[in-house]
Amino acid sequence: SYDARRDFPAIEGTSRLSASLALGAISPRQCLHRLLAEQPQALEGGAGSVWLNELIWREFYRHLMTYHPDLCKHRPFIGWTDNVKWQSNDKQLKAWQSGQTGYPIVDAAMRQLNKMGWMHNRLRMITASFLVKDLLIDWRIGERYFISQLIDGDLAANNGGWQWAASTGTDAAPYFRIFNPTTQGQKFDADGEFIRRWVPELNGIPAKAIHEPWAWADKQRVKLDYPRPIVDHKQARVATLAAYEAARKA
Repeated sequence: SYDARRDFPAIEGTSRLSASLALGAISPRQCLHRLLAEQPQALEGGAGSVWLNELIWREFYRHLMTYHPDLCKHRPFIGWTDNVKWQSNDKQLKAWQSGQTGYPIVDAAMRQLNKMGWMHNRLRMITASFLVKDLLIDWRIGERYFISQLIDGDLAANNGGWQWAASTGTDAAPYFRIFNPTTQGQKFDADGEFIRRWVPELNGIPAKAIHEPWAWADKQRVKLDYPRPIVDHKQARVATLAAYEAARKA
């Protein structure tokens, strides 16, 4: 059921083996052999194939770093992306780091990271996209913060994930693919179960309103002990697209 459950952070739908892999307590080959012993059809696209693909991604990023050592020297794989004019905003960076952005799914994820030293993979993509594509803050700052917090921190995997989110890597999402943090929350934590676990100040918000709590609070004339969004996603998207397009032309 990994394929159907892996994207929903409120449930235990992933293997949680990343820390053991990062520390060398188990090896990728052990994982592969155990998988094929139980799900031999995984190599042919059957049950277990999606989990196998995730294991392969981890190894892929290690191969990349071996054959392209510039990746461990703070360089992007796609050269022109080094021309992006990143914003320097300490206040917004600290809001992202501490889970105070006003976007519930982002804040819940960052608080999980800070408390547990671990974050669900879907949330890693959402929070990374938010830092780079909504706040236009250099992906290397996010990469550095994650590696300082993660108990499963792995140089190659962390770098590969951040370069994917920032559209600077080999397999990167196109730069015009920008996650909407509100709709991501609605899709992967529809009832706000995960959000309520980590952002208890939103416990009194109805499920349908949990992803845009201030819209509900203003209508109800209720005061929330929770920050308003630090950036407007629609406006941020326009600015980010312009920054990337200018960098590409340069």
